[in-house]
Amino acid sequence: MTTGLVLREIGAGEFARVWPFFLPIVAAGDTYVYPLDLSLEQARAMWTTPPARCFVAERDGEVLGCYRLAPNFPGLGDHVANGSYMVAPEARGQGIASAMCEHSLERARQAGFTAMQFNCVVASNTTAVRLWQRHGFRIVGTVPGAFRHAQLGPTDIYVMHRTL
Repeated sequence: MTTGLVLREIGAGEFARVWPFFLPIVAAGDTYVYPLDLSLEQARAMWTTPPARCFVAERDGEVLGCYRLAPNFPGLGDHVANGSYMVAPEARGQGIASAMCEHSLERARQAGFTAMQFNCVVASNTTAVRLWQRHGFRIVGTVPGAFRHAQLGPTDIYVMHRTL
């Protein structure tokens, strides 16, 4: 249910609003390659320091999700965007990740990116894989055992890509 959902950019000063769900998602060790003990300051710097931009999805002032948009690589690779997305556990299944994906694709186009690439989609995260495929991403590569999943051990990751 995306009725009433507002997507907007935030700066470093508001990043703490995403921390209540951001930290547990990272600490679960099943979807992100970040260190399990990632600090608020480290996360804030990664997600809000230009050229990275951070956006939130909120309803009635409550932050339900966030995404990061940045160049995938600097220099000669900066025409390809990269995105990272998180949805608060209690808000999952409401179309929020899909809305954030569409929003990020439009923001990436507006910023002049010609494609978007996800470098590390954990293969066991089948919900995310299906979601990205519904939004036009294809798996363009598999890196065997590249993710140390907290429960499953070495797990493949996918590189996913789509043109804009």
